[in-house]
Amino acid sequence: MSTNIKEKSQNIINQFNKFHNWEDKYAEIIKLGKELPEMPEEFMVDGNKVKGCQSQVWLYPDMNAGLDSLNFYATSDALIAKGLIALVLKVYNGSSSQEIMTTPPEFINEIGLQNHLSPNRSNGLQAMVKQIKIYAYALAMKNS
Repeated sequence: MSTNIKEKSQNIINQFNKFHNWEDKYAEIIKLGKELPEMPEEFMVDGNKVKGCQSQVWLYPDMNAGLDSLNFYATSDALIAKGLIALVLKVYNGSSSQEIMTTPPEFINEIGLQNHLSPNRSNGLQAMVKQIKIYAYALAMKNS
């Protein structure tokens, strides 16, 4: 049985609640980025860049043929941005388009990211989530 977005979000919240300061939380974000599976080079093209990120972030949807679930390939040229996209993918990867479209990324506020990221990084994080939701909408329209 697959885990839904709310459960995956709670797992992230629990993971980050173990840390008592932001240095440790940033170290965990960077670690997540380093653990992110390699993105195939052919997906690292301008059309897959997330618009609104200060650093370069590439995001590519793997729309499973005939299935209503999404998995993503992603990477970035910046450590924090790569960690942030890895964090977002831990929540949204493998989920249905409907669930992605209707479940807000509450974990971002719950772990305090909104208050501890620079405005540029915060905007970039929101752009990543928005792009994932756009891909989910595209898959839902394709399957309807």
